Amino acid sequence: MIDLHTHSNVSDGTDPPARIVELAVEAGCSAIALTDHDSLAGIPAARRRANGLGITFVPGCEVSCEPVGRGGMHILVYFVEDEDNPLGEELARLRDDRQRRNVALAERLADLGIPITYDMVVAEAGGEEGIGRPHFASVMVEVGAVGSTDEAFERYLVNGRPAFIPKARLTGADVARLARASGGVAVLAHPFSWGLQGPDLARAVGDQAAAGIGGIECTYGRYSPRQRQQLGNLARRFDLVATGGSDYHGTNKPDLAVGTGTGDLKVLDRVLAHLESRRPGA
Repeated sequence: MIDLHTHSNVSDGTDPPARIVELAVEAGCSAIALTDHDSLAGIPAARRRANGLGITFVPGCEVSCEPVGRGGMHILVYFVEDEDNPLGEELARLRDDRQRRNVALAERLADLGIPITYDMVVAEAGGEEGIGRPHFASVMVEVGAVGSTDEAFERYLVNGRPAFIPKARLTGADVARLARASGGVAVLAHPFSWGLQGPDLARAVGDQAAAGIGGIECTYGRYSPRQRQQLGNLARRFDLVATGGSDYHGTNKPDLAVGTGTGDLKVLDRVLAHLESRRPGA
């Protein structure tokens, strides 16, 4: 059993990178990937802990892309260890733009009469690098502006709401190209988040496969058996590696556990070998 989708407090998770590895060992995983948003900063600490515990470690990240359908598209990139490559350079640019967005978002919320500051959000996130909208939502709950983080997103933070501020995003083709140029493989993350079904979903997946994407996340932490089967069919149709993972975020997604998701997740060991076979030059 392996888990190819987890987040630490380097992005919007709540556990340190080394703790993600420990949880994978406790769950009985043979391999674990760390896939923080737009960042590889947690990789060294996670790898050191994995080496000490004897579990296979897969370096990775999750990149936010331009929307497909009605929802945002995220792409997981695997086997990229550090930022001394084309993908890493682009990730640094994306983080700079996200910081600009975060400062502007704090100002927008203040203009809307919500009593939070950028410094409060930095404290919530434990530093500037990993700040995302979930941290703003948590602070909004703490100051009593909303009753829950879901309400913060629904009333203020999503596209079309008064505090939404866009950030720079890449296309799927951009990420696929950058991944290949950096020795990695790009995989579509949780495709049902696009809000597409049936032929529309198939068409969108086919477009991304044609653009150079190497895999699709089929066995996802919150997906039903029927959804996983549908995505598996698309993987075979478009010759994509069918991957999977929990999307663990610690207490930010308390229903998801490393290795097992909501309890029924089981990503087979052989998936990692299939994914490695798609690396440039493999």
